[in-house]
Amino acid sequence: MKTASKLGYSEQDRLLIVNADDFGMCHSFNIGVKQLLEEGVISSTTLMMPCPWAKEAAVWSAAHPIYDVGIHLTLTSEWKFYKWGPVSRNSDTTSLITAEGYFPADCLTVEQQADTTQVRTEIISQIELAKLFGVNPTHLDNHMGSVYGLQTGRHFLETVLDICMEYQLPFRMPRSAFGMDLPPQMEIIMDVLAELADSRGVFILDYLLGLPFQTEVSQTYEEVRADMASLLRSMRPGISEIIIHPSPATDELKAVMPHWERRAMEFELFRDPYLQKVIKEEGIQMIRWKDLQEAQRAAMK
Repeated sequence: MKTASKLGYSEQDRLLIVNADDFGMCHSFNIGVKQLLEEGVISSTTLMMPCPWAKEAAVWSAAHPIYDVGIHLTLTSEWKFYKWGPVSRNSDTTSLITAEGYFPADCLTVEQQADTTQVRTEIISQIELAKLFGVNPTHLDNHMGSVYGLQTGRHFLETVLDICMEYQLPFRMPRSAFGMDLPPQMEIIMDVLAELADSRGVFILDYLLGLPFQTEVSQTYEEVRADMASLLRSMRPGISEIIIHPSPATDELKAVMPHWERRAMEFELFRDPYLQKVIKEEGIQMIRWKDLQEAQRAAMK
């Protein structure tokens, strides 16, 4: 509970960040994320700067600095016909791309072939591109977990945490494996990684939570909502982040991904009065990444 205490909360407080990932991935996600931020039902979002609709999302974010917008560090491009690649234009990115010039579709390829120096250059380029559009990032996280070493154990977290320290930004990394299905090698080194973040003054989470990325066969919205309610009720004291990928069910979304129905359900979840009631009844306190950012920067002075 180290980070929660630094924010001034007690050891028993249950604190929640709801982050909408993949802002800028496509126009449909932009519509969904902007609406949820404006309605105040999510805490924050994170931008995928290499994606085709990133500029729209970034320009909107710059014009609405009241909302927490971080950078969703992206080294993978998972959809079959909807692709993207590095934003670095004047640096070597050969270890980060496929023969077609896109990021690979899976994290295993990133772990096996990515050069650490090129990873660092690309991450910084993504942050700087967002800043060029006027975005003042509140935090960093990572698309698909490509920097965490989940497949082979080869991670890029030292590089990422160094960048977090340089930009004075908190990072999505949990201290505990509670609620996560992690490979054994990651559970073993989590304490070491948390100590690494602490040594650099980078604020991190206690827990990282979420529902399965895909909806189970024939699962209804009511069933997904019940799963989210159970997840909320299971929260432990400390700072938890729940990840969602919200979008209305547009023709564009249906063309991009096979999981479009799940994305449409996630667009409705935290707008749902039932889940808002659960949050209130459970005494869960909603916080923002900006709270962590401000506390981290104060501690670094």
